Amino acid sequence: MSCLGWFKRRSRGGESARSGGGSSGKRGASAPPSGPTTTTNLTTTTTTTVSGVSTSRSDDSSGAVRPVSKSAGSAASSQSQRSISSLYEERGHGQLRVFDYEELQAATAEFSRAQKLGEGGFGSVYKGFVRAADGKGDRIPVAVKKLNQRGLQGHKQWLAEVQFLGVLEHPNLVKLLGYCAVDSERGAQRLLVYEFMPNKSLEDHLFRRANPPLSWNKRLQVILGAAEGLAYLHEGVEVQVIYRDFKTSNILLDKDFRAKLSDFGLAREGPTGANTHVSTAVVGTHGYAAPEYIDSGHLTAKSDVWSFGVVLYEILTGRRSLDRNKPVAEQKMLEWVAQFPPDSRNFRMIMDARLRGEYSVKTAREIAKLADSCLLRNAKERPTMGEVVEVLRRAVQAAEPDGRAPVASAVKGKRANAAPPSRR
Repeated sequence: MSCLGWFKRRSRGGESARSGGGSSGKRGASAPPSGPTTTTNLTTTTTTTVSGVSTSRSDDSSGAVRPVSKSAGSAASSQSQRSISSLYEERGHGQLRVFDYEELQAATAEFSRAQKLGEGGFGSVYKGFVRAADGKGDRIPVAVKKLNQRGLQGHKQWLAEVQFLGVLEHPNLVKLLGYCAVDSERGAQRLLVYEFMPNKSLEDHLFRRANPPLSWNKRLQVILGAAEGLAYLHEGVEVQVIYRDFKTSNILLDKDFRAKLSDFGLAREGPTGANTHVSTAVVGTHGYAAPEYIDSGHLTAKSDVWSFGVVLYEILTGRRSLDRNKPVAEQKMLEWVAQFPPDSRNFRMIMDARLRGEYSVKTAREIAKLADSCLLRNAKERPTMGEVVEVLRRAVQAAEPDGRAPVASAVKGKRANAAPPSRR
């Protein structure tokens, strides 16, 4: 029986779901201050003030984080509820370095255009070089994200990144080294300092022809790493974390092409108590957000699973989820791939031509079935990320020359090791 066979019972629902398409110097300083609430609206890309929807708990009405329950199945679930902010106060801020603005200005050559790595809603990211906190040793490369004071995202997203990444730690999450918060005559300066990722993002390697294409095996390794990062957020921390912005541009690649999730400005804590979801303003990126989240503002971990399914198809096809440069019938990737189901004779039509046929058709079909299960319209029927990890690890094992599975990433907290249910 196929190692991914348990998804076959869902394949019919998966195909109909795809056709629905995704709409798409100093240590130990105190925690950074809170500030105004702004967010990037999914449908209008304008800066808006967020107000929570009252159908359940709202987490966007004030502050970056709110108390949430522990992950389902946690051995400590009977203990008092925790929150990211409380965990940050306990242990997070002491782990982060507080940088002087002048130090980061010098590290990036006055935020020179030559040092610029990219730009987003938060602001611009620059490559820089800093010394260790004790001033010893050679300078190390870092990525410095500088808040654009006129940007679409603001202090709230900056604060969320500091608190989430000050607490979360996993090999498949980008490491936040420190931050800078200065209010002066120049205005409010908010910066974040990360480990440097020399191989840019998955988006760069899938969609930009200036970069050589990723091999089939490397694609599987990258998406497995990204899945392990998401599983850790959902199932491996005292507080469940919903990422809310899973997409190829947020999957960074280190020198060994290990995937690391970045950009936690939109992350939210999961529902608590009897609540089944978090009610929140709809934010994110066109083409990746789950339909139930777009329709109602109801956010769950299964919203991330939908986004993961979209990226799985991007891995297979080498196409963006939305591409206005394609013929009209092919602009929405999920609608296009729905014409070529995993078990159909024409399935290979969806595969990225840059792979030059160097991939396992059997494994590709199974990955497509996994994607379909992640894209089921009924969110409750989608697999957990722990189940997704198990399936992908078997796919990677099958692709390994000697048949050995890669070593599982170490996780702080509960391991995301749920096995997929047996096939019916």
